[in-house]
Amino acid sequence: MPIGEFGRPPDMPAEVSPAMTAPMYWMYEMAQASLNPARAVTDATRMLFQNPLNPWSHTEFGKSVAAGCELFERTTRRYGKPEWGLHETEVNGVRTPMEIRSVWEKPFCRLLYFDRMHVRPLRKPQPRVLLVAPMSGHYATLLRGTVEAFMPTHDVYITDWTDARMVPVSEGRFDLDDYVDYLIEMLHVLGGNVHIIAVCQPSVPVLAAVSVMEAEGDPCVPLSMTLMGGPIDTRKNPTAVNNLAAAKGTDWFRNNVITKVPFPHPGVMRDVYPGFLQLNGFITMNLDRHMEAHKSLFKNLVKGDGDLVDKHRDFYDEYLAVMDLTAEYYLQTVDLVFVKHALPNGEMTHRGRPVDPSKITRVALMTVEGEKDDISGLGQTEAAHALCTSIPERRRAHYMQKGVGHYGVFNGSRFKSEIVPRINDFMQSNARHPAQLSRAAAAE
Repeated sequence: MPIGEFGRPPDMPAEVSPAMTAPMYWMYEMAQASLNPARAVTDATRMLFQNPLNPWSHTEFGKSVAAGCELFERTTRRYGKPEWGLHETEVNGVRTPMEIRSVWEKPFCRLLYFDRMHVRPLRKPQPRVLLVAPMSGHYATLLRGTVEAFMPTHDVYITDWTDARMVPVSEGRFDLDDYVDYLIEMLHVLGGNVHIIAVCQPSVPVLAAVSVMEAEGDPCVPLSMTLMGGPIDTRKNPTAVNNLAAAKGTDWFRNNVITKVPFPHPGVMRDVYPGFLQLNGFITMNLDRHMEAHKSLFKNLVKGDGDLVDKHRDFYDEYLAVMDLTAEYYLQTVDLVFVKHALPNGEMTHRGRPVDPSKITRVALMTVEGEKDDISGLGQTEAAHALCTSIPERRRAHYMQKGVGHYGVFNGSRFKSEIVPRINDFMQSNARHPAQLSRAAAAE
């Protein structure tokens, strides 16, 4: 969808009544159920033609049948939430086991801590980092590579957003105001001695949360905030998805992509933007590329190229796993961020109070963008500096990574080798608030 990572909308008529969209999710569930017999037969056929005791399994025909069966299974499967798969890391050259623990929880989110166990005492405490994962369709595990890159040198926490279809209606609604409230509560739990990093979509609510906390003199504000590839001001170098949001308007999305969660999910009758529609948007943005990837999978299965097959499986097991978003959060984000540009226009509010980034004085600011980002265009994240006018120049930084697109801003080899060291240096340079520095200087 046109909300940054939300992709683009599926092809639908210009005007669709709510009565037509209401049963959409129910029809999807029925279609999934109707495929179960075919999937069972296909799975049995695949095992038959992969059995080494079957002479056909050693022929190109047999391998082709097995490959076709796996392709059918993978393209009709409903992908569940991926596992983190992180069990150890390296700290100061020493391999150490790691445990993932929930340290805070509410109906729509958990705060996870990657606890590096049995780490030898360090001369200097490592920075604590709160990674705010996008709530835009994919699970927080999409940032697995981001977590891995920070683990050796940081204490890492991450927001683990909950699939809206798994939250009963009795738990209430969740909108952009609630998102900001959640972030503020997490910072209170962590006690303020932490650096916050917003990856893509959360840049707006993170900036809003810090602005609200600074306006109230909250002692738990983070030491620094890093905004990466986020839609602070989508009027700057707008991308195709930004233009589409502005052209369609909020009502179009309300009438075309919002539906109710069906039985038997715990969130039955909750209004959501469903994951399967988001996946449609993700796929259609680069349909040719995905078709070629699956053609290559078929050929590699027949050839028996295990490495390339495993890479395909790993990528698509993550990419095709999507979650539902609450309708109120999705529509409010479309309206305020992509249609009205409320934050850069000075019109954004939180619980009726103005969100004013110029109130930020204690929190250092860094922005990161990708040269080839086709979701959050160049300048959209950097725009935060023009809003945070009270942050001294020495406590702010901007970095543009050449040669990377949207996902390269927070993942991949260039992220690890070029972006992470710069963020780490920025954090080390802003390890204290200005008032703390003043008190330390006076004590000396």
